[in-house]
Amino acid sequence: MGDGIAGQESRRHNGNDGGKAVAWRASEALEEIGKMLGEWYAFYSGYDPEFTWWVEKPYKALEEALKEYRECLRKKVAGAEDEDAIVGDPVGREALVEELEHALVPYTPEELIEVGKQEMAWCREQMVLAARELGCDGDWRAALERVKADHVPPGEQPALVRDLAREAIEYLETHDLLTVPPLAKECWRMEMMSPEKQKVNPFFLGGEAIVVSFPTNEMDHADKRMALRGNNRAFSRATVQHELLPGHYLQAFSQERYRPDRRLFYTPFWVEGWALHWELLLWDLGFPRTPEERMGMLFWRKHRCARVVFSLRFHMGEMAPDQCVDMLVNEVGHEPANARGEVRRSCQGGYDPLYQCAYLIGGLQFRRLHEELVGSGRMTNREFHDAIMRENTMPVAAVRALLTGEELSGDWRFLDEGARE
Repeated sequence: MGDGIAGQESRRHNGNDGGKAVAWRASEALEEIGKMLGEWYAFYSGYDPEFTWWVEKPYKALEEALKEYRECLRKKVAGAEDEDAIVGDPVGREALVEELEHALVPYTPEELIEVGKQEMAWCREQMVLAARELGCDGDWRAALERVKADHVPPGEQPALVRDLAREAIEYLETHDLLTVPPLAKECWRMEMMSPEKQKVNPFFLGGEAIVVSFPTNEMDHADKRMALRGNNRAFSRATVQHELLPGHYLQAFSQERYRPDRRLFYTPFWVEGWALHWELLLWDLGFPRTPEERMGMLFWRKHRCARVVFSLRFHMGEMAPDQCVDMLVNEVGHEPANARGEVRRSCQGGYDPLYQCAYLIGGLQFRRLHEELVGSGRMTNREFHDAIMRENTMPVAAVRALLTGEELSGDWRFLDEGARE
């Protein structure tokens, strides 16, 4: 997931058959072959004396040869000699169109890129307004630097996450936005992310637990500083509700209890769109109380917009990984190491090619459906949100058909009437 109940292996397409991407894909295949070979060897070794006597030495020689070949492909052919190098695997425009059709999203990649750009421009305007309130003369970058500097000391992030989670739950119940089951309220848990995983996921992840990124003793000093700044108070407040309640933790909790068979219809537009819908709705309801908190929410919202633009353009061969990193640093305000982690996850993290796009676009789908049903008075907020959690995962167009009783179709153009005022 984001995050999300994430990580379902993406369907592979023949989008880019040349050079570094193919070498990287081959190295990943060799790694899987090595794992399967190791399982086969472990089944017999030591248990079958004749097998062990004959196979032990040739197996170890083969194991070493596969490792050397894999390293050669990654470092010499794919160009990943530096462990921080990002080698992407673009799938191509045709594959993106196929994936969009599968998710019942009736837009072209180019149309979605324009949506991402328009939403990013709106975020920039709002950041300028917040920067003025902070006395930064409308300089949103200077205001963001001030927000990043306000973080808890090392060791205190778990307590902050706990308090932010309780705050989000209280807000949901006070405003009667959805049902929070008592067991869900009490049984979420927390894990700390390893330094190695933070190279791919520099921020929080969610699902059955919230996985917290924060500096560890093993990191270089510069990386420690960036982890502190990238997980500051305002950014964290805008993330905890995305990962826990009402976001991914509630999704995981509900999926175990309502229509689990529908997991067959998994789509990131439902998984990440639900959590993003809450970011949009909480902004509209005034959840951010100060200009610092607004900057925190706007940073993440702008980040989701940028994901639409750079991930789709990357998969169509229009942007290289380093250009994606530059976009996140210069136009969103990421710390450099955190930007590389985000792009690494997008380009070589094993995610669906539409996964990064699905945050904002899925959120806009849910937002439009919310306007259609709650805005018109046909459902209350609680009825709307509880109903979605009881139906489990599926394309958002299918959620709409269930809730409205209308015939399911793939031509629900949810952006035509404007997803944001």
